[in-house]
Amino acid sequence: MVMDSVGMESILAINPGSTSTKIAWFRGEEELWRENLSHPVEGLASYPTVADQFAFRLGEVERVVRERGYSLDDLHCVVGRGGILDPIESGTYAVGDLLLEHLRRGKPWEHASNLGGIMAHALAEPRKIPSFIVDPVAVDEMDSVARITGMPEIPKRSLAHALNIKATVRRAARDLEKPLEACNFVVVHLGGGISVCAHRKGRMCDVNNANELGPFSPERAGGVPAGGLVELCFREGATLADVRKSLVSQGGLVGYLGTSDVRQVKQRIGEGDAEALAVYKAMIWQVAKDIGAYAVPLEGEIDAILLTGGIAHDEEFCQGIIEKVQWIAPVLRYPGEDEMRALAEGALRVLRGEEKAKKYIGQAE
Repeated sequence: MVMDSVGMESILAINPGSTSTKIAWFRGEEELWRENLSHPVEGLASYPTVADQFAFRLGEVERVVRERGYSLDDLHCVVGRGGILDPIESGTYAVGDLLLEHLRRGKPWEHASNLGGIMAHALAEPRKIPSFIVDPVAVDEMDSVARITGMPEIPKRSLAHALNIKATVRRAARDLEKPLEACNFVVVHLGGGISVCAHRKGRMCDVNNANELGPFSPERAGGVPAGGLVELCFREGATLADVRKSLVSQGGLVGYLGTSDVRQVKQRIGEGDAEALAVYKAMIWQVAKDIGAYAVPLEGEIDAILLTGGIAHDEEFCQGIIEKVQWIAPVLRYPGEDEMRALAEGALRVLRGEEKAKKYIGQAE
């Protein structure tokens, strides 16, 4: 689909997170408005699965669009954050039947980002406009050596906050006035999950897989001692679902302190909570260690270390990291995320005929 009037394309971008749904309305490159719809953890806990949150979150999006005085019927496309799929190359993908099926299956685990493409399709399909996902978390550009773990039965998968990583490296390359293909970065997305990535000359050559390895985060356990994890799995009454929740949504800050909100942790530290301080410092420690590890694939040729995501707003947290890693390379901060614009830009490239939407074909079972 190519627009007759370039710059007038109306696009709704949808980015579901673990406890929020971000939406933004664009007219061409111009962002007209955005909303961050917060979903209390206790409210989401009433839904057995992430997929079960679909109708609730979709209703919230429709409500906000109405309250803003906009009409979904004016849209030219809807674009959602991509979820956990079979490994694919980066780019913009049209939402089709197989892609929807794989987003809904929640395998090998559930992730809120899976709802992005599902919600985009639900809004676009009755209006006969296209729906897309862009640079989903399943983008796989890893070197083959990075997949080997020590257990042939369990290769490492490439799962990361690819959308924000890709947007951030483009921004950093522009700031350094260098072609992206000439840059090497260690990128750290600091959010509900923490992705650490070695980005070599335009490709994510190694990533930590934030759901399974790397530093613990506000919600994820990160890499934990294997023996202890095995024992936990075989405790009386333990279920697969319970263990997965402990690793992916009830680990990290939630597991230690009962909250995923770093601001609440900082408040408790200010009130003299010694445990909160110890856990906060440990998260800084683990992030810094992973940055060192992901400098190795780049063989020391690193243009910059990039800190991005919501926690990058925390001056003290970032300074703690910088003090430990600045000897490796300069550190650049890009607080927050550029994901909404990255989604819209990915859709625009297709709407304007600058590139073709890719078709998701999955992998043979």
